[in-house]
Amino acid sequence: MKNKLTLVGAGPGDPELITLKGLKAIQNADSILYDALVSEELLKHAPAHCVMQYVGKRFGQPSMKQDEINQLIVEFAFKYGNVVRLKGGDPFIFGRAPEEIQHAESFGIEVDVIPGLSSATAVAASNKIALTQRGISRGFRVITGTISESELNEDLITAAHSGETTVILMGMNKLQLITELFSTFGKADLPVAIIQNGTLPNEKVVTGLVKDIYGKAQQEQLKSPAIIVIGESVDWRKAFEKVTVEAKGNNNEW
Repeated sequence: MKNKLTLVGAGPGDPELITLKGLKAIQNADSILYDALVSEELLKHAPAHCVMQYVGKRFGQPSMKQDEINQLIVEFAFKYGNVVRLKGGDPFIFGRAPEEIQHAESFGIEVDVIPGLSSATAVAASNKIALTQRGISRGFRVITGTISESELNEDLITAAHSGETTVILMGMNKLQLITELFSTFGKADLPVAIIQNGTLPNEKVVTGLVKDIYGKAQQEQLKSPAIIVIGESVDWRKAFEKVTVEAKGNNNEW
């Protein structure tokens, strides 16, 4: 029996958005440790002998501690053989993949990684939000909204200063503070989109401006899991029309 850990990114939610390689890993799994945001439709592709264990990992809900998950990875690898660690999105985007890899390798367990579509990019794209757009946004940054239950991520200050599109994950519980911060730096009129349950049948999208999006989110009772996208590219059609007019005036398409 070969002891192996395979980290698989399950994608943003829609089970059809997993990669072909990720699906094959599930089909060849001896055991699976899966997160809360993973579609259970994917588990139906596992072989009959596969042992499956839910480990949680969703903000504000009961979950195993990371140390417990690390120990379970080792236990399952030695007990069953090939253990698939199935994570929502991409394992390396706020997925604690390095910790799990390091722990597994310290026990001599072979590790393979299969990337997945991150919700940071896939959810925006599925709603026709271009995170980069000629003449509108030359880049984007992905950032977590909080570094603990009580602290706002200070790197949001840098994001608020930037002209890039900002994608905020795990930020719904700090939405009011985030909008106040961006407003403080003169970004009150920037377009914002909040997308809850992205790519799923119950997806919910609310758009507005930095100055009014918190009220709209409260009215629509938005909650996690959701991504927050801030920048001109959110309302790219209007922004693109403006850029096109300006470009015609100076003959400079950039």
